[in-house]
Parts: sequence; structure tokens; C-alpha cells
Amino acid sequence: MSPRRVRAESDAVGRQDRPLRITVDGEPVDGIAGQTIAGVLLAADRLAWRRGRSGAPRGVFCGIGICFDCLVTVGDERDVRACRRRARDGDVVTTQTREPAPHVPRETEPKLLPEPEPEPEPEPEPSPEASPEPEASPDPETVPEPDRETGRSPAPVDRVTSDPSGTEER
Repeated sequence: MSPRRVRAESDAVGRQDRPLRITVDGEPVDGIAGQTIAGVLLAADRLAWRRGRSGAPRGVFCGIGICFDCLVTVGDERDVRACRRRARDGDVVTTQTREPAPHVPRETEPKLLPEPEPEPEPEPEPSPEASPEPEASPDPETVPEPDRETGRSPAPVDRVTSDPSGTEER
């Protein structure tokens, strides 16, 4: 694309130029109705308006919308191909970059929050089938008789058996 224009008196088609103005990165840039955004930028001597990942300047490469070298943001719409989009009066264009983000030192990197500890599982409630065992009545053999003279009972002696049926000899 050439920044040169055909003079009105020598234009065989008889075009009538209608000027337009777009804003590119905060600067006003003048163009002509019907030009693409890339055409307006090239006519304003802007050959590159984006940087690739390597930092190399990028602008129009193919000029027909096949590649992605001429991407810009128009208004709130990102990744617009400047060679395919016709400029409209009042468009606000922001150039883009694909440069890698600068390395962030470890001290300023966001810290991940620790994962919350799982809540303990509630204890299972006893099933209605399993009824609580009744208090065991004292075994008459293990309860000593009270002393006949004083009337006091001696301290009980605990005898533990491993046989739950109680048939083991004591």
C-alpha cells in the first residue's frame, strides 16, 4: 500500500474524498472514508503498530486478512485485523503487543492460598437396631459380704476376664 493518493483532477473514477479521523493510541490520525485501518496507518507513515513475541516490530504483512500481523484493538473489540476493517470516523484504535511478560521476582509473585482442610466426618449415629446395653448388675460372686461387726463393705476386687461369656474360671 502506498501513502500516495490520486489527485482529484486526474482520478478517472471521479472519487469524492470524505475525510475521517481516528484515534490511535491517543493520537489523532486523519484518513479518507473507505480506507482500511491499516491503510490509514500506512498513509500516516506508521509502518509497524505491534510487536511480536521476539520484540520485532509488526505491521501489514499479507494485506488480505490471512496472517495475524496487523492485529489491533478497535474500541472494546480485540484482535481486529487492521487490513480487513474499514476505518470509521471516530474509531478508537489501540495497538497490541505479543511481547512476553517481564519476569516477576519471586518476592512479588502472588502467593497461593493454602487449601482449606477438610472438615472431619461426623460420627455415625447408632442404628436403632443396636440398643444401648443395660447397666450390668453386680455379679453376686464378686461383691463381698459386708462385715458383720462394722457393717462396712470391703473394697471390691476387679477381676478381668477375656471370656465375654463369663464361663472362664476366675
